[in-house]
Amino acid sequence: MGFASFLLEGAAMQGVRVSPIIRACVVVAGLSMLAVNAAVAQELSDPPDKDQFWPQWRGPLATGVAPHGDPPVDWSESSHVRWKVEIPGLGSATPVVWGDRLFVLTAVPTGAEAPSRDGLFTRLRRRFMGGVGASQVQRFMVLAIDRRDGRVVWERVAREELPHEGTHQTGTWASPSAVTDGEVVCAFFGSRGLYCYDLAGQPLWDTDLGDMRIRLGFGEGASPALYRDLLIVLWDHEGDSFIVAFDKRTGRERWRTPRDEMTSWTTPLVVEHGEGAQVVTSATGAVRSYDVATGRQLWQDEGVTLNAIPSPVAADGLVFVTSGYRGSRLAAIDLSSAHDDISGSSAVRWSVDRDTPYVPSPLLHDGLLYVLKSNNGILSVFDAGTGERHYGPERLPGIRSVYASPVAAAGRVYVTSREGTTLVLRAGPTLEVLATNTLDDEFDASPAIVDDEIYLRGRRHFYAIGAP
Repeated sequence: MGFASFLLEGAAMQGVRVSPIIRACVVVAGLSMLAVNAAVAQELSDPPDKDQFWPQWRGPLATGVAPHGDPPVDWSESSHVRWKVEIPGLGSATPVVWGDRLFVLTAVPTGAEAPSRDGLFTRLRRRFMGGVGASQVQRFMVLAIDRRDGRVVWERVAREELPHEGTHQTGTWASPSAVTDGEVVCAFFGSRGLYCYDLAGQPLWDTDLGDMRIRLGFGEGASPALYRDLLIVLWDHEGDSFIVAFDKRTGRERWRTPRDEMTSWTTPLVVEHGEGAQVVTSATGAVRSYDVATGRQLWQDEGVTLNAIPSPVAADGLVFVTSGYRGSRLAAIDLSSAHDDISGSSAVRWSVDRDTPYVPSPLLHDGLLYVLKSNNGILSVFDAGTGERHYGPERLPGIRSVYASPVAAAGRVYVTSREGTTLVLRAGPTLEVLATNTLDDEFDASPAIVDDEIYLRGRRHFYAIGAP
């Protein structure tokens, strides 16, 4: 009984008489401490199943699927909204989830006006291309939100400054999503820096990688990837591009590999294959893979289209890359055959040259690959292994424009439009609409699913949707 026995024996040695009632209380307290210690030891020896949460922007498997999720099929502003809160500022970063915490990134204008540093050419380019210059100092923030009630548990200002470049008229200065593994939560604000905290919000380290020069001034958007003790960042822009890995606990740079690449907005994907793991990147110049331990390039394929935005997904030894601006490409790459230059080889298992996504990333669920056409509510579904098209391009009723990537759980697919409608489909090789749900907000961030809830980060509000 440890501590209880120690107290009683100490009292006896000092000649102190202990009444039966006090003796019983000490014994009960000792048993309680043993129970608490046993519970803590059990928790430490059996960590939570990471597949239960949503630790990165495409979910626990990086495919858009929540293996243990079962959110509602139907909802509205008056039904199944467990809580709805305002998030300060703007951001299209997807919330990430661990335990009872949601982590959200945002950029909040401070009201401090600053003169534009853009030249005449940049201003003219934005006038015709739709970009927006930075005129106010932004406060780049990390918020930790209680899943149970939407209450902000802690917030940290990572940086406060005027962005050196603008962003797309539909973009934000907080588009990359955070990433967590239950030990650290890391926020990437691109040119504003990379910041890692513990889950209580205590800063661990940060680093500044410089200033990106983004094609057309359309803003930054690639999220970091976290694998074991490595935090991996893709830095593709109109300058010197590279991919870099940091120690997640200390921020020490572990490796850095230069890339001959223009701007991309894709998130690197870590895939375990054979006896090791590799980092797959999708970009305009080339699709490349790197050894996760050293950063050495393993293989490369021809690139996707301009403005590469959708991130790769992978399962069963196949990696899928896609893009859809000024062209279309969808390719399934067999990792067992991928070595050196695989362009035009049998390592590319199958490919498609039409109806591919511009912004939304694909969904890979139960052997099927779901892709939207451009930024529209037009869906195609392929057999992941063979490339056989099961249906599509099929117009989804009630869905117009889409930035958010589709997600899946419990045999259902959720497609959220920019106008506030989420269409729920039955997963499978035929199109079947189960529900059409509309909220009073606009949605660019991809949803996150944990347990019986789906989290929707809108332009003005953050929703937790769940059964009553």
